[in-house]
This record gives sequence, C-alpha cells and structure tokens, in this order.
Amino acid sequence: MNASVTPSDPPAGPKRADARRNYELLITAATRAFAERGADDVSLEEIARRAGVGIGTLYRHFPARQNLLEAVYKDQVDGLEVLAGKLLVSESPGEALGQWLRAFAAFGRTKRSLSAALVATIGKDSALMSECSRILRGCTEALLARAQEAGAVRPEIQPHDLIRIVHGLIVATDSAPGDTAQADRILDLMMGGLLAHPGR
Repeated sequence: MNASVTPSDPPAGPKRADARRNYELLITAATRAFAERGADDVSLEEIARRAGVGIGTLYRHFPARQNLLEAVYKDQVDGLEVLAGKLLVSESPGEALGQWLRAFAAFGRTKRSLSAALVATIGKDSALMSECSRILRGCTEALLARAQEAGAVRPEIQPHDLIRIVHGLIVATDSAPGDTAQADRILDLMMGGLLAHPGR
C-alpha cells in the first residue's frame, strides 16, 4: 500500500466526482460503524466493505486511521453547525433551542468514544478539537441568546450552563444504556426548568 497517496492528490477529469462520492460513502459508513460499536472496535477493512469500496480507496482518502477519525468528527460538527443555522431562523426560538440541545446530546452520546479517541491522540487543545468546541459553543450561545431575547427562556441561564448539563446528560445516560428513552425524558425535564413560560 502506498501511504504517500493522500486526498491532496485528486484524480483528474471525470474521476474527481467519483473520488468525492467514495469519500462521502466512507464517511457515512465510518460514522454508522463508530456509533454502533465505538471508534476503537471497527477495522478499516470493515468500513471499506460497508462503504462498498476497496481498502486501497480508503487509504487513498485516509492514509492513517487517525485521518478518518478526525474527518468523521469534523463532518458531524459541520452538520450540527448547518442545523444551528436553520434553527436560528425558525419561528419558535424556544423550540429551536430545545431541538438544538437534543441534537447536541445525541451527537455527544454517539460520538463519545470517537471524542475520547481523538483527545487521547491529538489532545483536547489541538486545532481540530478547539475549532469544533468553538463551533458548538458558538451555536449554543446564539440559539440561547435568541430564545432569551424572545422571552422564551429564563434570562439568567448562561451558555456554559447548557453545555455542562448536556455533558452531564451524556455521562448519566451511559450508565443506563438499555433505557433509550431516558435522554429524552431528562431533556424534557431540563427544558421545563429553562423555559420562562412553561408550555410555551
């Protein structure tokens, strides 16, 4: 295997679209596999098989396992940023904040092993982790501010309060993996405490 071939060496002409399609197939397959079994328990060969491509194609896009882990994590954070952009123009700021917190918590639950693997190798203060944290924090701040300006959420709530609550929820639900509805129940309770006008 020639590990010197990287995504920075794009194929010429019509193959460029095929390369992009294969990249997206690999990201999708890896995302699902990591969510199902954890980032440490899935081989690159299995991910290539799930994506329907050869292992050589995987290595052309991701010369090392670490490259794939980073790409999957950043792809998911980018998806959350897109979601936040849509929620920021929704009609109900309070409901938008609730949807964001649910999505944020779901991301944290399914990506916890991936986050741990990345922190163990590149550190929580790495450029990637710092940038992703900045994005998630900024989205939370913007959605909370909009909900507070609309009078839907209590004004004393701070962005870091929400982030810590979501992190606590992720840890708590890990202790009861068989109760898939627990996270939603806890989020409902949390939203009840955040709302300036319960039921709004």
